[in-house]
Amino acid sequence: MKIRIATALAMIALGLPAYAAGDAAKGEKEFRKCKACHMIASPDEVIVKGGKIGPNLYGVPGRALGSEEGFNYSDLFKAANEKGLTWTEENFVGYVQDPTGWLQEQTGASGRAKMTFKERKADKAADVWAYLESVSN
Repeated sequence: MKIRIATALAMIALGLPAYAAGDAAKGEKEFRKCKACHMIASPDEVIVKGGKIGPNLYGVPGRALGSEEGFNYSDLFKAANEKGLTWTEENFVGYVQDPTGWLQEQTGASGRAKMTFKERKADKAADVWAYLESVSN
């Protein structure tokens, strides 16, 4: 009986994502690092005034990678767009931890991402994702 319970618990644990869902309040604080290059602006308001080096991150959840109109993406990012990749929590967390490596892995293409910042901690990246979701509705 104990073996069955242990096996069932192990199967459940293996089915869970490697990181927990993020905390939007913590993500808002973490986003301070991002606003050096990114803004969050809806068609009606500027939510976070930030840089214009990176694309506007309003509406990122569910959006196709490399689809922000008017932004000049790298060839590697364009390859991700051609593959039909979209922004999910899993993709976002993987990308911000290693932008170039993640894009190369996902596309099989060579090249470099324009984003050089890396958030090594998955939980902090998930917090930023939760914040982006909270302001993009």
